[in-house]
Amino acid sequence: MVVPQLVQILRTLVTTGYSTEHSISGVSDPFLQVQILRLLRILGRNHEESSEIMNDLLAQVATNTDTSRNAGSAVLFETVLTIMDIRSAAGLRVLAINILGRFLLNSDKNIRYVALTSLLRLVQSDHSAVQRHRPTVVECLREPDASLSRRALELSLALVNSSNVRAMTKELQGFLESCPVDLRADCASGILLAAERFAPTKRWHIDTILQVLTTAGTHVRDDAVANLIQLIGGAQELHTYSVRRLYSALAQDISQQPLVQVAAWCIGEYGDLLLEGSCEETEPLQVEEEEVLALLERVLQSHMSLPATRGYALTALMKLSTRFRGDNNRIRQVVSIYGSCLDVELQQRAVEYSTLFRKYDHMRAAILEKMPLVDRGGPQVDEEVKENKEVAQLLEPAPVPTEPQASKLLDLLDLLDGTSGDAQKPPPLGPSPEGTLIHLLDLPCAPSAPAPIPNLKVFEREGLQLNLSFVRPPGTPDLLLITVTATNASEGDVTHFICQAAVPKSFQLQLQAPSGDIVPAQGGLPVTQLLRILNPNKAPLRLKLRLTYNHFGQSVQEIFEVNNLPVETWQ
Repeated sequence: MVVPQLVQILRTLVTTGYSTEHSISGVSDPFLQVQILRLLRILGRNHEESSEIMNDLLAQVATNTDTSRNAGSAVLFETVLTIMDIRSAAGLRVLAINILGRFLLNSDKNIRYVALTSLLRLVQSDHSAVQRHRPTVVECLREPDASLSRRALELSLALVNSSNVRAMTKELQGFLESCPVDLRADCASGILLAAERFAPTKRWHIDTILQVLTTAGTHVRDDAVANLIQLIGGAQELHTYSVRRLYSALAQDISQQPLVQVAAWCIGEYGDLLLEGSCEETEPLQVEEEEVLALLERVLQSHMSLPATRGYALTALMKLSTRFRGDNNRIRQVVSIYGSCLDVELQQRAVEYSTLFRKYDHMRAAILEKMPLVDRGGPQVDEEVKENKEVAQLLEPAPVPTEPQASKLLDLLDLLDGTSGDAQKPPPLGPSPEGTLIHLLDLPCAPSAPAPIPNLKVFEREGLQLNLSFVRPPGTPDLLLITVTATNASEGDVTHFICQAAVPKSFQLQLQAPSGDIVPAQGGLPVTQLLRILNPNKAPLRLKLRLTYNHFGQSVQEIFEVNNLPVETWQ
């Protein structure tokens, strides 16, 4: 067997050396040591017996190699890679990660970069051991070198968990205030994702998002506004606190558009709490109705406001006409001015609001009443998750219904009928109570099952593959259900996976929550996400997708357009 011979050669090199003429900086023939370590890594991978033979020698090399010179660091780094690739003992793996931790303190930037990249690869498999070096990793965020700070940011985000989320978020927010512009989007998105996954309280979650929007609002993800609005809407006990915080932030700065949009929505929705509500958690705030209206008018008139932001502000003014007790003449005048706005969307909204004032004033209070409370974990979310699972079952070779009630629901709604050759067809109407009810209601018989729409592969890179499957419910011909399925055949997990979609304005798109944000390696459980697209004009469908994820320690973003969708999806 070749492994014992290689182990003996390497042990001789480490202890006595062969000849001084091959020594470099006191390290005996480092080139030969590196080659032997690489060969041992190949031979010991997935081989228990060979790995057991190497353990003692690798521990000896790891503890006795001098790292004051680059030659010793090179040998030690190859030792670490070998330890992590073979089936080594747990203590030896901890030793290897500690060596990488010492590399982070090295004065050489290349060695620090290599250490950060290696720790990022190991954070999934040895999270607790890497976690011990969190303070050193956070210090690397302040590196002036852009590549080092980017790697440190990726590793810091990967180290966030429920026990350290407060401390890590505080460090990351400090980095966000001073980081280079090209890192702000990644840092802001990472903080928002971490807060969504590990937030200890709703108030802390709201404060964190507000801080990110205030610091780097123009760099946040597109869904940050909707997520914060949903979060505030579902926290009734924090409505007064949120509207006061947002009003104060808006009064100080109207340049951060996502922050302005959330603030305008919150002021319009809970403006009465801004004037009358009491909140012990914020400083006393005395606000008059005219001050609030003037602030929203300032947002409407600002050259920095986007058309969407002006839409939020105009709607907020309209809602305040029912929240405030004063005269509505000022609001009427502002709304009528935008009835001749060049922006068609804003003009249409203003004309509709003016008509509501003029012709349907008796209905205004009912139309503009407060939104119902939104529970992020309520029945609606549960139904969406259940529906995603039911659609995902269509991808399996032989789906087996496990819940009769769910099957009955599918039959009644006729949502997924005829989407798979193995899918169970509705039973014929018989003398059952359900059948009697259908005859009493004189409902028509179920239509014949349409032909299935072929699946489509739209993306593949380094083992990550994205496939689209299509369902057109017979009862709603304008509706198309697209299930996005992400699979990973590579050796490393795909983490922080986000799929976003866009369609032309003539379509209506509803993007539902994905089943997860980690695509496991080697063909693990796929990640699925449901897209609902309404196409009333039967126009040819074009779909634009944006993927962001981390793979093999690299942050990846892909934007591409899908123009080859089957004609059955829109005809």
